[in-house]
Amino acid sequence: MARPERKQREEREEVELNERLVAVNRVAKVVKGGRRFGFAALVVVGDGRGRVGHGHAKAREVPDAIKKATDQAKRNMIRVALREGRTIHHDVLGRYGAGRVLLRTAPAGTGIIAGGPLRAIFEAIGIQDVVAKAIGTNNPYNMVNATFEALKSMESPRAVAARRSKKVSDIVSNRDVRMKEAKADDASHEDAEAAGE
Repeated sequence: MARPERKQREEREEVELNERLVAVNRVAKVVKGGRRFGFAALVVVGDGRGRVGHGHAKAREVPDAIKKATDQAKRNMIRVALREGRTIHHDVLGRYGAGRVLLRTAPAGTGIIAGGPLRAIFEAIGIQDVVAKAIGTNNPYNMVNATFEALKSMESPRAVAARRSKKVSDIVSNRDVRMKEAKADDASHEDAEAAGE
């Protein structure tokens, strides 16, 4: 009896997940009689509430490659702590191979300022406000992996407070003070530049 219930639960989870196809490449395998062509797909899957995964797979036909990549992405999902359910907690830099990705938190109403593979990841997670910049390679595989490295290294104030045996309010208040100081510094630099002109 437990098995049908589990199957229904899995089907319900699959319905809630949204899939984003990031890239499809034609790949060739050289064999004795010539070349055999296939397709490689890169897919991002998320639930829109902080869980996201990515997968890539090859097959002879595009739909098969997408299905295999989607299944892999569902198996490799990670949870990302979101701030107010709309943005990331802090700025972070992710590295993978030649790919470097800078993710910056953004105020409400900013939207997703990111291109290509990065946009697909943020839409799948459910992030509404973020600024992202890919530095270096524009290879979608490296960009996706670098973004996931950045998301894995990101920490919520709750996790930091638990590690340092402090209250969450202490961590958040310190962050707010630092942000105000940074904005004040930026404003003073702009005023100095304007005065110099």
